[in-house]
Order: sequence, then C-alpha cells, then structure tokens
Amino acid sequence: MKTNASIFIVLIGFLLLVGCIDKKTDNQEVTSPIDANQNNDDWTPPKLILSPVFPELSFNLPVGLYQSKQQQWFVVEQTGKIKTFNEQDQQSAIFLDITDRANYRGEMGLLGMALDPEFDNNGRFFVSYNNHDSQSIISIFQSSQYVAASDTEKNVMTVDQPYSNHNGGQISFGNDGFLYIGLGDGGSGGDPKNNGQNTNTLLGAILRIDVNHETLPYGIPEDNPFVNSDGLDEIYAYGLRNPWRWSFDKQTGELWLADVGQNQWEEINMIKPGGNYGWNVMEGFHCYQTENCQQTPYLSPIFEYSHNEGQSVTGGYVYRGQTITALQGVYVYGDFVSGQIWGLRKTANQNYQNFLLFDTELAISSFAEDQAGNIYVIDYQSGRINMITEQ
Repeated sequence: MKTNASIFIVLIGFLLLVGCIDKKTDNQEVTSPIDANQNNDDWTPPKLILSPVFPELSFNLPVGLYQSKQQQWFVVEQTGKIKTFNEQDQQSAIFLDITDRANYRGEMGLLGMALDPEFDNNGRFFVSYNNHDSQSIISIFQSSQYVAASDTEKNVMTVDQPYSNHNGGQISFGNDGFLYIGLGDGGSGGDPKNNGQNTNTLLGAILRIDVNHETLPYGIPEDNPFVNSDGLDEIYAYGLRNPWRWSFDKQTGELWLADVGQNQWEEINMIKPGGNYGWNVMEGFHCYQTENCQQTPYLSPIFEYSHNEGQSVTGGYVYRGQTITALQGVYVYGDFVSGQIWGLRKTANQNYQNFLLFDTELAISSFAEDQAGNIYVIDYQSGRINMITEQ
C-alpha cells in the first residue's frame, strides 16, 4: 500500500484489472530462483517449487486455510462462508454460512477461524468477523459431522471499530491452550485516535484469553502482562498497526507476527508478553512522521522491508515439515501486493537473513500449515491453493 489503504482496499482496484493482466495458469509450477548450491552463512537454501494442490477446488475470496488433527480442511471465505473438504475426494461443502451477519465490505467480512484444540472430539470452533455495525466479533460455534449450525453462535467478544479498515482478524490457539486475538489500530491512516499506544483499548494489540474458564464468556490468564496493573487485562502485546496474519512456531511456541505498514515499511515481529511494538511512533525501525523520536520504550522488529519490495506483508509460518530438510526453522512469508515470498532465518550470531524464495503473481492473502508442517499459499485472486515443495 502506497498510501493509507491496506490489504483488501488495494485488491479492489487490482481485481478490476484482472481481465487485462496475463497471469500464470492455475496449473503452472513456479520455480524458486535460488541456486541450490549457493551457500550463505553455512546455509544452503533448497530449490523449491510452488505446486498447485486440490486442483478440483477453488474458493471465493479465501483468506484462511486450516486443517484439523484428523486432516479435514477448512477454508474461510471473506464473504461469510467456511467450506470444508478432505484430500481424498476433494469435494467441498459448506461448513458454516454467516453471510447474513458478516459484513463483507473492503477489508471487513469473515476474517479468521480457530479450531478448538479438542475440535475432533467436541466440534467447537471460533470465528472472527465484522458485523453490520462494523464491530469486530469473536464467536464460538458448534459443529457435528463437519457441519456447523449458524444458530449455535455464542458471542465471546465485541470490539467497536472507529473505521472500516485495519481489523486484524487472525485468531489462534497457542501451545498454552489460550486463545490469541489480533486487532488492528482501528483504521483510517496514521492511527488518528492513537489506539496503538493506548493500553485502555483492545485495538492495536494481540489479546490473550481463556475460553475454557468458568467465568463466561472468557477468563483472563493470570500471567497476562497487565493483570493487576494499568491497562486492559486481555492485552498480551500492543503498539501494532494491522496484524493481519501471524502464527506460532509449532516447535518453540514463538509468536511470529507480520504487521502491515503505513507508507514506507513492512515489518516482522517476534511477540513478547507486554511488548510495545511502537506504532504509531515507529514504523519498522524508523520514526514515523518525525525525524527524531524516543525509540527506547519500543521493541524493534526482527526484520523490515521497504515498499520498493512489497506494500502489504502477509505473515506465514516457520517451516517444521520433514520433507524439505534445508528449510527447517525458516520463517516463510510473503507480500499481498508484490506476490513475492521470502524465507527469514536466524543466523549463528542471532541476526536474521532474508532470502527471496519465489517471485509470483499471486495475491497472497494467507499462508497455511498442515499437521505435518507443510506450508501452503492462498491466492485471493484465483481462489486456488499452492503448496511449497522441494524440486
């Protein structure tokens, strides 16, 4: 995004041009430009292929892909539906339809899903969407035999949004069993209400709640950083602009978060409890709207890139699969506007190296991880899903 617009507002204009742009065909493999014999800091990047999977399936504006422990797949469509399928028959069916209450408009709509850790036994799952009052809603639904009834909805949290953009929308369970919720700064441009630096609002923050607590609809984990101090108890970390996609490393439990930037910088953060990540004083490593600012209170990102390389970061996953040995421990992420996909790895001296893995024409709305640790790429434009494999 070159101005204040963020992920999906950019796409509105982009989709109008689709008929005039020559795109790669759905079944064409994209080869990584990396030389497999190249050696950087004792690490040889693998030669990778971006391979189409589930060729019989395409989805309408997909923004999320999730797999249960029993390997059933779920696709979140921004317009308000969740589709489900398995790899054997590849026939999708409607799992949940809340188009009557999810307000799909610009960046709003059905934005995220989290399967309960015991989903295969209890059928419980959570969704994140915007209602027709433009509020951010976190709700519980109940399902049986991979069908969810829309009338089983129970509200967990409602958050007012002053503007229509920067809704965040990602929700996920951590290794600790708590539900984490990402919310943007409330929108507009430059955070005019200063929500990012205000710990008395839930906006511009990662929240952490206990949805199994005896207190309904949720409890507060006792080790949340603002318990018994100034600031809302739900807040886990703050100072964020629009944490569109983030994930937990399934091996270490670390929370990797991509925060969509304003006019110049996109950033990757390693989230720590109580951390203040600087927005709207900082954009990446840089002072925002001033040449000099006090930087010491803020946690810096682990990596940033400029708008010369991309304009809307889409967070991915640390690769923990078993089939691409050289990719182990590498954080794979991309950019919605440029279509580039990178790998970010920590070096022996605790710095980070970034490597271009793919230069695609995909509108990368999200990444996904299966139970085996393989990584998938979701194309918002075509509705197709690709998997990263070794050549």
